Amino acid sequence: MSKRPVEIYDTTLRDGTQGEGVSFSVADKLRVAEKLDAFGVHYVEGGWPGSNPKDIEFFKEAAKRKWKHTQIAAFGSTRRKKIAAKDDPQVKLLVQARTPVVTIFGKTWLLHVKEVLRTTPKENLAMIADTIAFLKKKKKTVIYDAEHAFDGYKDDPEYALATWKAAEEAGADFVVLCDTN
Repeated sequence: MSKRPVEIYDTTLRDGTQGEGVSFSVADKLRVAEKLDAFGVHYVEGGWPGSNPKDIEFFKEAAKRKWKHTQIAAFGSTRRKKIAAKDDPQVKLLVQARTPVVTIFGKTWLLHVKEVLRTTPKENLAMIADTIAFLKKKKKTVIYDAEHAFDGYKDDPEYALATWKAAEEAGADFVVLCDTN
C-alpha cells in the first residue's frame, strides 16, 4: 500500500460564516487561522477576495504573517463567460489576495451551466480551463471545486467527467468533488 499524505483543508472562515448569526471580525478570522495553523491544518480558506471589506483586510493581514503549517487559500469562481480570465475583475482579485493557494469553483451540472451561467457546455469547459491555466501562470496552487459534482454526474456522467478533465488538463493541483446541497 502506498503512503500518501492526508491533507486537511478547512473552510471555517468562509463556509463556516454562512450560518445564521455567525460573523467573524478580521481579528477573529486571524485568531482562528492561527489556531488552525498551530493544529497543523494544511490549508485554510480565508474567504472570497472582494466580497466584503473584512475579507480584503484579512488577506492583507494574512500575507504579513509567517505560517508554520498552513497555506492560506483565496476562494472564488471561474471567470465569467466571454471574457478572458486575465481580464476578469473577480479572477484578478484572487491573484491580488497574495495567497499561495487559490480555490475556484465551477459548474459540473449541465442544469446550472444552462440556467445559472446561461452559457453553453463548451464555454463552461473553457471557463474552467482558462481560469486554472491563468492562475497556474501566476504560480498559484490551484484547487478546483467541482460544484454539484454528484448531481452533475448523475445527470450526465460524460459531461461531468469532461469538466473534471478540463480542470486536470489545465493544471489544477487538486480536483474536489463537492456535494453542493
